[in-house]
Amino acid sequence: MINRKRYARLKRKLPKSQKGLTLIELMIVVVIIGVLASLALPRFMRTTTKSKQSEAKGILKQIYTMEQTYRVENDVYFVTGSAASATNPFAFADLGLGVEIMTSAKYTYTLTSTDNGVNNFTCTATSSILDDDVFLDSWTIDQSGVLQAVSDDALN
Repeated sequence: MINRKRYARLKRKLPKSQKGLTLIELMIVVVIIGVLASLALPRFMRTTTKSKQSEAKGILKQIYTMEQTYRVENDVYFVTGSAASATNPFAFADLGLGVEIMTSAKYTYTLTSTDNGVNNFTCTATSSILDDDVFLDSWTIDQSGVLQAVSDDALN
């Protein structure tokens, strides 16, 4: 058992930095961390949404390249009535081996044309599962290779 006088003497000899934190100081630190986390969370969510968008951009560029190759060989662009997605990854199988729709894909890809693929095509990638909001994310690429956002979920 420690003598009270001896304990008090030892406590006085400790430097102030080794005495510990008070409850008020600890609560202030927790509040500061909470404020910083609330400021960082929207930016983190936007960054993760942008990283998920790289899937759509990469596959749309693959589809553009394969469409150009298909047109050289067949004199028309490849157009299909079915959409490619994680549940239907082989919808664009006739387009070539370069287009890979993985089973973990977050987007659905559709190929359309206003003239049955003779002079144009548009491929649209659409997803509603990038984050927890109600905004869709949609990207397109056409026969000229222009990749553009129809609705960018990272901006909402």
